[in-house]
Amino acid sequence: MAQLSDDCFAFGGPMMSVYDAAALITARLGPVAETETVWLAEADGRVLAADLVAALPLPPFTNSAVDGYGVRASDLPQAGEVTLAVRGRIQAGGSAAEPVPPGHAVRIFTGAPMPSTADTVFMQEDVRLNETAATVTLPAGLKKGANVRPAGEDIPDGATVLKAGHRMRPQDIGLAAALGMTQLDVRRRVRVAVFSTGNEIVAPGEPRKTEQLFDSNRFMLMAMLARLGCQVTDLGILADDHRQIAAALEAAAAANDLILTSGGVSTGEADHVKSAVESVGSLIFWRVAIKPGRPVAMGVIRGAAFIGLPGNPVASFVTFANLARPAILAMAGTKPARTIATPVRAAFSYRKKEGRREYVRATVAAGADGTLEARKFPREGAGLLSSLVDTDGLIELDEATLTVEPGQVVAFLPYSSLM
Repeated sequence: MAQLSDDCFAFGGPMMSVYDAAALITARLGPVAETETVWLAEADGRVLAADLVAALPLPPFTNSAVDGYGVRASDLPQAGEVTLAVRGRIQAGGSAAEPVPPGHAVRIFTGAPMPSTADTVFMQEDVRLNETAATVTLPAGLKKGANVRPAGEDIPDGATVLKAGHRMRPQDIGLAAALGMTQLDVRRRVRVAVFSTGNEIVAPGEPRKTEQLFDSNRFMLMAMLARLGCQVTDLGILADDHRQIAAALEAAAAANDLILTSGGVSTGEADHVKSAVESVGSLIFWRVAIKPGRPVAMGVIRGAAFIGLPGNPVASFVTFANLARPAILAMAGTKPARTIATPVRAAFSYRKKEGRREYVRATVAAGADGTLEARKFPREGAGLLSSLVDTDGLIELDEATLTVEPGQVVAFLPYSSLM
């Protein structure tokens, strides 16, 4: 388990930008030390603990890239057609032990190994075949080596194809399989304990009083953690009781790398998480210039990291994507994939404060001229779950932006890029 010092997140400066806060988190959080070996089919989303080195070249042998006829380039004239006798037939998976004699061609198929003396392949649709005479007439103009895949063209033998710290994707698994790998050494999953607090919430399926809400944030956060490959422990709902929360925090810190919650870390007298964290560890409030998003808290409890997110669902979602996600990936031993915003045309007006990065929920569709156009969700509230469900992503407005007018180009982040 990661062991953090109580002051590893200490920060006494002015309100931080979102990017500065994320950079500080990732710089101070080291990866979990333990590793394990997993089967290749189970490696999607896992983080490599060691470089993946090619034990053979790809392709491992020189082969034909098309269905056609393999020839010796030395038999091809500078100009005009040439007719060669057809000798032999090589299918994918077959042997190419017999060389192609001078003045001959060999029938060959895609993926089949090239005979040692052949170095060029004509596509079958570009030639004229005389089956009776067992000859093929080839056009002029094809260069030596055409339609041939040399051994190692994709990856040379001994090359480092994936670095330690790389988070595996389906295409990476395909590459590892092509190299003959069956197992991979990966970092163990980050262990995260999640809980909700408050007498005003109950779990879905439990009896609900008129003045109570069903707990939604905990389930949303657990789903987002699962997408990051975390091993999640659900601590349920804790009552607004300082001692109970403090005891749960201490127990969770002993078995987890991170404790994640939402709500209860503000300065109100009913915010018991704040006092409980401070009684068993240290809590440093992030003064992050983000909307929606305050308050966000970061701390350390007995060597485990603590992140407290806002209680409003939209604020919890946005701060998880921007702050908790990079923290978790740093603990997993990797970095977040670079998020590339899509430039879209605003179809709305908006005003914001200077010095604060804001995320506006929006739907994107093609406008009348075919250009992607963003429409803002009609309501502002950070408690509106429908605003996350009925939109496609977030418009990111940087600290210097004060207004958005229709027709202005803005940066769009689809939800798929934030999880």
